[in-house]
Amino acid sequence: MFAGEQGILKANENWYSKALSTFQRGDFEVNNNILNWEKGKWLNPPLSVKQEGSRLKVVPEKGKDFWKKTLYGFEFEDGAALLTDWQTDKAVEVSFLLTTFTELYDQAGILLYHGPEQWIKAGIEINDGIPQLSAVVTDGYSDWSLTAVPEWNGEEVTIRASVMKDAVIIRARTEQHAWRTIRVARFPYLSGNQAGPFTCSPTRDGLEVTFTRWAFAEQDRDLHTDPPVE
Repeated sequence: MFAGEQGILKANENWYSKALSTFQRGDFEVNNNILNWEKGKWLNPPLSVKQEGSRLKVVPEKGKDFWKKTLYGFEFEDGAALLTDWQTDKAVEVSFLLTTFTELYDQAGILLYHGPEQWIKAGIEINDGIPQLSAVVTDGYSDWSLTAVPEWNGEEVTIRASVMKDAVIIRARTEQHAWRTIRVARFPYLSGNQAGPFTCSPTRDGLEVTFTRWAFAEQDRDLHTDPPVE
C-alpha cells in the first residue's frame, strides 16, 4: 500500500470513529443535526411526558402559557417548554402533529428564549375555532400575529427559526404545503439563547401533543429563498 493510500485510509478511520462516537453519545444522529429529546431541559415541566420511539408526547397543564402584559394585563411564563442552548449560526426546527388541537388557545411549536423579558413563541394555535399560524414576539410586552390555516389540520407541521443580522425569520410548512414565511422579528441577541418545542393549553385539560422532530439546520441564505426540506 502506498503512503498516500495509507493516509486516506487513516483519515477515513478517524472520520468514522468520530461519527460513531457522536452517535453513541446520543446528542445527534450521524450525518444530520436531529436532537434527541434527552438533549433538552424543561424550562417548565408539563403535566406528563412520554417518549414513544422517536416521538415525544406531551400533555401541558391547563391554565399555563407564555404572555406579557399587552391587552390582557396578565403575565405568564409557565408554559411547558423543552429547551437547549442555541447557537444562532444554525437554524432550529420543531415538528409536531396537528391532530389533537380542538379548543381555544390549544397551541404548540417552537420557543426562542433569551430570558423572561425577551422571547418568541411560534407555531399553531387554535383561535376562532380553526388552526392559525401564530407568532408571539416579546420584548417586555408581547404582540401577536395570526394567519388561518384550516387546510393544515391533520398534518405534520414544521416550524423553523433562522437568525439573519439582527432579526429572526420564522417559517412554517407541512408535507403538503411549502415553506411559508410567517414573521420577521427583531432578535439581536448574539449569545445566551435557548430554543426548543413548547406547548400550552390555557383553557382546558386533556391536550396531548405529539412532537416528531427537533433539529438544527443550516441558516437561511436569503429571506426570499426557501430553505431545503430536510
